Amino acid sequence: MKQFFIIDFDSTFTQVEALDELARISLKNHPKREAIYQKIEDLTNAAMEGKMSFRESLTGRVQLLEANRDHLKELISVLKTKVSASFSRNKTFFKKHADSVLIVSGGFKEFITPVVTPYHIPKENIYANTFIFDKNDKIIGYDESNPLSNEGGKVTLLKELDLKGDIYGIGDGHSDFQLKEYGMIKKFFAFTENIERKTVAAKADHVTPSFDEFLYVNKLPRAISYPKNRILCLVIGDVPPIAIQALKKDGFSIRHKTSFEEKYVADVGMMLLANGEILEREKLERAVKLKTVGYLGNSKTRLSEGLCTDMGIVLFDDPKMGVRGPELIAKRMADFINKGHTFRSTNFPNLQLPRIPDAHRLIHIHKNMPGIMAQINKVFADHHINIVGQYLMTNPSIGYVITDVSDEYDKKVLKALKQIDHTIKFRILY
Repeated sequence: MKQFFIIDFDSTFTQVEALDELARISLKNHPKREAIYQKIEDLTNAAMEGKMSFRESLTGRVQLLEANRDHLKELISVLKTKVSASFSRNKTFFKKHADSVLIVSGGFKEFITPVVTPYHIPKENIYANTFIFDKNDKIIGYDESNPLSNEGGKVTLLKELDLKGDIYGIGDGHSDFQLKEYGMIKKFFAFTENIERKTVAAKADHVTPSFDEFLYVNKLPRAISYPKNRILCLVIGDVPPIAIQALKKDGFSIRHKTSFEEKYVADVGMMLLANGEILEREKLERAVKLKTVGYLGNSKTRLSEGLCTDMGIVLFDDPKMGVRGPELIAKRMADFINKGHTFRSTNFPNLQLPRIPDAHRLIHIHKNMPGIMAQINKVFADHHINIVGQYLMTNPSIGYVITDVSDEYDKKVLKALKQIDHTIKFRILY
């Protein structure tokens, strides 16, 4: 059965509402701009939450814009820098599924088309409204015959398209949910990377904090192997907001607590501890999913560095407690999860490496014993896997290997790598 992916534009494909941004461009010199901005934002939210008809909201916003074609050019430049991070990093998915992806939006083709076509989405798969201009290129309205300008327009459009296959909808607003409500799609995924509309999320088949999550749940090709929103990052104690925000911005699932509560022991993937906090050995031993720990101070007497090493947990601390220390520790933790970097780790060999395009990155942590590297490469050779980059660093306790491979691989390869003697941890980055 063919699959189709119906994707919203505003606050989904992009981080922002385009008409709101257009207002900020066209009205930047208007004496009452702040009041008008607020009116436009209120009209947007009312429609997205189902509190106002889409037609009424759209008409109200367009009338307030006072925009022209030059303003649209400026808007397009802005929107190209505002593509949602998880869409941007999954460009390969769009290339492979170009004929299955449809952008369906109550926005306007004049700014949507230039933003989404670089993602291999054909123009004929872009469905949106169109502006009407006067002889001076000022926007004076829109094509009211377009079904997408009406309440329930997305439902009407999909009825007309009559797609044959399994259809999945991704969006943040009420008009996106209506596709499921009226039986036009198999599942509706509420996209919350940029904004969470609780009334919409409550009705969704699945809440997806990122496009990575959508691809993961549906077992589709993706840029990263495991969605960051599924990695539990536990923050303990009086940690500065700047450090927490750095991890939250990166997409990790943050829990800020005063202690390492028992309910988190089995599932925690990252930990950031304030100076003075103690990480008990007994709990650390049972935190089998823990990949990295950041400590905002000298961790020497506060947790077992040796146990972290034995468990393949990368430790970063800040004995000097510099002003930028909290933010730097948070970023180093994220760099390890995202790229495999162990730069300035307390207990691991220091390793930084470039990203190789179109490659899969695999991490293998093992006890520093002779012959491990040969066993790793034998697995790749036995399965005819081409290695495009490989990095090995050791210290007296452990070996840390990162391998970039160019070919697709099956689960037998992963299983074989995990079963190599003296393996501590193995994971796929992307």
